[in-house]
Amino acid sequence: MTEEVRKDRIKLTRADRMRVSWRMTFIQACWNFERMHNVGWVYALIPAIRKLYTTKEDRSAALQRHLEFINTHPYLQAPIAGVVLALEEEKANGTDIDDQAIQGVKVGMMGPLAGVGDPVFWGTLRPVLGAFAASLALSESIFGPIIFFLAWNIIRILFLWYTQELGYRSGNEITKDLSGGVLQKITQGASILGMFIMGVLVPRWTTMNFPLVLSQVENNPDTMVDFQALTDQANSNALSVDTIRDIILQVQSGANVATETTMTLNDVLNDLLPGLMPLILTFACIWLLRKKVSPIAIIGGIFVLGIALYSVGIMG
Repeated sequence: MTEEVRKDRIKLTRADRMRVSWRMTFIQACWNFERMHNVGWVYALIPAIRKLYTTKEDRSAALQRHLEFINTHPYLQAPIAGVVLALEEEKANGTDIDDQAIQGVKVGMMGPLAGVGDPVFWGTLRPVLGAFAASLALSESIFGPIIFFLAWNIIRILFLWYTQELGYRSGNEITKDLSGGVLQKITQGASILGMFIMGVLVPRWTTMNFPLVLSQVENNPDTMVDFQALTDQANSNALSVDTIRDIILQVQSGANVATETTMTLNDVLNDLLPGLMPLILTFACIWLLRKKVSPIAIIGGIFVLGIALYSVGIMG
């Protein structure tokens, strides 16, 4: 029997595996609340199952065992798919691998991998690319959305393919690597980087203005720019370059232009820490989300609070 298995061994070609990898793009197209990604998962594996199993019964059994619950980050499905392809290939060639073993590998991998995808892709890579593309778009460059679309999809496609190949080459041995600290270090590093990027983006993309006047102080005439000399010379048609140069030097040296100095709430907050209020608002939203408050309720609350503060003159 061993010789027969070796002689007639079924092997998934590179083209077979590429078809599986491409179908991973649509893994969330049939997402459902009961078994999450299972329908998309089966759809991705169909080319391999069709190649490995020749009878209708074997193909039906393979499809049936992969309709079980599976849920992890959509891009991190790829290394799991690679391992499953290796196991299905061995099973199709006569190796004694039961259905529970294959399902156990999937369950064992999808848990640790689920925590890696969000901080790496949603928390780090996507905001960085999005901020760069948005900057180009705000400068009226058509390359903003084009660069984002191309860069994101190139990274996504390459990641799906090479991680699937990693899983396929490693087979079920890859599951041993998940018990180490590599994934935890990657997750921690990506989380730190993602929070740093978000900290940079918060004051850049969130604007809060507080024009409420706190104080008005009359300026000392000796500290003000001497506009009177400029006015007198202009009225007598004797305006000189030296007078203009002197006024510019006074402005550059910090002389007061207005007759009084106005201190607003916005000035006080910016003196304490630029971007302080957007940061506080961000932390408040995070705290509310952790308290299971609905995002719709948070958005509505921000609208109501902003309108109320604007109506009393605190915000502008």
